Amino acid sequence: MAAYNLQTVPLVPLKYIALFGTGAFIMRSAGCTINDMWDRNLDKAVERTKIRPLARGDLTWDQAFGFLALQLSAGLCVLLQLNWYSIVLGAASLPLVTLYPFMKRITYWPQAVLGLTFNWGAMLGWAAVAGAVNWAVCLPLYAGGVCWTLVYDTVYAHQDKKDDVKVDIKSTALLFGDRTVPILSALSASSMSFVSYAGYLNGQGLPFYAGVGLATLQLARVLRKTEWDDRASCWKGFVGCGWVGIWVWAGASLDYVFSISGLL
Repeated sequence: MAAYNLQTVPLVPLKYIALFGTGAFIMRSAGCTINDMWDRNLDKAVERTKIRPLARGDLTWDQAFGFLALQLSAGLCVLLQLNWYSIVLGAASLPLVTLYPFMKRITYWPQAVLGLTFNWGAMLGWAAVAGAVNWAVCLPLYAGGVCWTLVYDTVYAHQDKKDDVKVDIKSTALLFGDRTVPILSALSASSMSFVSYAGYLNGQGLPFYAGVGLATLQLARVLRKTEWDDRASCWKGFVGCGWVGIWVWAGASLDYVFSISGLL
């Protein structure tokens, strides 16, 4: 969206797609490592997670810590490819990355903290391209991402809700209970509304809104088809939520291509 706003040459978004794709893979992997380190004892009591290497004893805590150090070092290398504004902004997300694994022990809203963490790129991406954040556009985009994360991670959390009760792990799946569908419907509508509003403020064209429309239909499809007490169905719904991001990204990308080529 920043490339669209600034009408940059194609090499600019391609460069940052590569950097952020690599960075996201590394840092989300690091987040998984941190989560597994802190939860190694809890994971033993959950059917789906008891086979994880730390929970099963295949790896020691020291080995996991060494691997985490490598992941964070690789992530730092990616971050240092950005401008200093972006480096500081990216580093500011580390407290959220570290705190997230603890949230399930103290609040029924760990999915909200995950949303705040995972969607930091809405601001960081703009800063990397433009040199500073356009808060008017990025804040609603960030809010839309947080709402989307609340949806897909609640679907994900429904897989483990029975085991979570036994080990006193909290989640929005347990909090929402039988109200899951109406609450996630409201969050889905909020997510797509925030993203659409960000697009409006950024002057996006029809391809962008077509992508948002398809993403909205996908969310509705997931909420309609998911069987909330069936682990396999919840997993399928979680994977299906990934298409929401794909459709929004595809619409934004097509909008950019049409714009710089003079087709719209």
